[in-house]
Amino acid sequence: MPRPTLLPPPPSPVNRRTALLTTAAVLALPFSSALATGTATGQAALQLWPNPSQVPGGIAWLSLGPAATRPVAHAAGVPLLVVGDAIEWLALVGIALAARPGPASISVKVEGAGERKVAYTVVPKKYAEQRLTVAPGTVDLSPENQARYERESAHLALVMATFTDAPAALPELRMQVPVPGRRSSSFGLRRVFNGQSRNPHSGMDIAAGTGTPVVSPLPSRVIDTGDYFFNGNTVWLDHGGGLLSMMCHLSEIAVRVGESLKTGERLGAVGATGRATGPHLHWGVMLNRAMVDPALFLAA
Repeated sequence: MPRPTLLPPPPSPVNRRTALLTTAAVLALPFSSALATGTATGQAALQLWPNPSQVPGGIAWLSLGPAATRPVAHAAGVPLLVVGDAIEWLALVGIALAARPGPASISVKVEGAGERKVAYTVVPKKYAEQRLTVAPGTVDLSPENQARYERESAHLALVMATFTDAPAALPELRMQVPVPGRRSSSFGLRRVFNGQSRNPHSGMDIAAGTGTPVVSPLPSRVIDTGDYFFNGNTVWLDHGGGLLSMMCHLSEIAVRVGESLKTGERLGAVGATGRATGPHLHWGVMLNRAMVDPALFLAA
């Protein structure tokens, strides 16, 4: 299939060693102090992508200390993205929207040593809520649609469990916006239909005209495509280390499973397939099987 001209990836804000050392310095502080610090070190660390945000739906950067080989880290049995070198290793932890604020921890295993815990704290965050009154038939699924949704959910659970090794060196994780447009619905928004609370919005909605090209936000491999009940035409991308992207409601899918994409390479086009009220892209980002805020990977 013909390839269009690639859009240039965003520049790297800091080099790997600077990133590791400045992040480690800030991680030595309590999280709230690290964010509030006005030092050059704190400012440099906040230029890392994704931006640290230890809230439900956010991402924690945790220092694992020095080690001759890359540690293996898990959160509730799910493997984590670990980057760095012998001087300093860091774990990136996606925090689920359903996570309870308070103490949390990950398990870390280094070759030749026993398993240990690394603790951190999940800070509360209140997301916006929207109350809507709609026709009853648009809220509850028919038995046929419920059965379809359950079949699709079982398949997607396998897709979301994808974990491929990422380079140990700190990767460029500043993402390119997959489509230009207005952000029409933010991550974490909770909708209440006819008094019934639904799961919070687990991605970013970007309004754009039908047919607008949608591109890969990072180098990726296509791991799933399909037409799903809620999400319509969908493409799942694997960026490595348990970091995935999901592009939904597409009018066209222009890639196949197993294909590799560069940053800015077209994968499909904006549409309104599935349960969508108008043309837009629903972009979801998943880290260690937790949906996290895509805005943390963007410059603005």
